[in-house]
Amino acid sequence: MLVDDDLDDTSLFEEVLQQVDPAVVFASAANGHEALAALREGTTRPDVIFLDLNMPRMDGRQCLAALKEDDTLKQIPVIMYTTSSQPKDVEQAMQKGAVSFITKPTSLKELQEILEAIAGNVHLDLHAALKTLRQTVPACVIC
Repeated sequence: MLVDDDLDDTSLFEEVLQQVDPAVVFASAANGHEALAALREGTTRPDVIFLDLNMPRMDGRQCLAALKEDDTLKQIPVIMYTTSSQPKDVEQAMQKGAVSFITKPTSLKELQEILEAIAGNVHLDLHAALKTLRQTVPACVIC
C-alpha cells in the first residue's frame, strides 16, 4: 500500500511496482485517514506500507503512530517514502516504528532499483522462514 497525496507519484509508483512484480496487488490512499479507514475496514491488508511524510489531514507521522498503536495493524512493516532526508525526520520515523526510510527517487530507474531490492529482501525473508519451518515441523509421512 502506498499512502501519498501526490497522484503523479502514486501512478508512477504503481507502474514501476507492476513492472517489478506483475502479481502484486496495489492499493493506495491519499492520506493517513483514508489508509487507516481502508485497513480497519479490511478492504486491504498489505504486506508493507509505503508512507509519505507530508500529507494533508493526517500526515505520515500521525498515521505511523496510529498504525503502531493498533493491535491489528502494528505488525505491518512501514517504510517512510518521502522527499525529506532530514536526519530528524529519519530518526523520528524509526523511533516511532518505521522499518526503513526512503527518500523519493528522482528517476524511474532509481525507483525500480529500490522496489527490486525490497522485493528481493522479502523473497529472502520468505525463503528463510520456509527453511526454518521445514526444520522445526516434522514431515507428514501419511499426507
